[in-house]
Amino acid sequence: MKKIITVCLLIFTLINFIEMPPALAAETAKGAEIFQINCAGCHARGGNIVRWWKNLKIGTLKRNKLDSVEAIAYLVKNGKNNMSAYKDRLTETEIETVSGYVLKQAENAWR
Repeated sequence: MKKIITVCLLIFTLINFIEMPPALAAETAKGAEIFQINCAGCHARGGNIVRWWKNLKIGTLKRNKLDSVEAIAYLVKNGKNNMSAYKDRLTETEIETVSGYVLKQAENAWR
């Protein structure tokens, strides 16, 4: 009986640790909001309406060495080619938040 209770407690503990912490859920929601307002016009569902091959899919991000929050944040902040710089429109925190959101969405195939 003690073994069953111990196993049940262990499973319960693991389930609680596996769930997304509330702070992370809030950050993801904020990243989605920032993305929707500033990025989705050109990058809906991770695509790119201007240059289709410059999308936000994980394969493209890896190929272009943009598969880290830092690299994405640099691009968001400074822009490149047709993409505008957002350093004057978004705070550092907002840039980090939306960059984390983009990477997470890319890793999840924008589902």
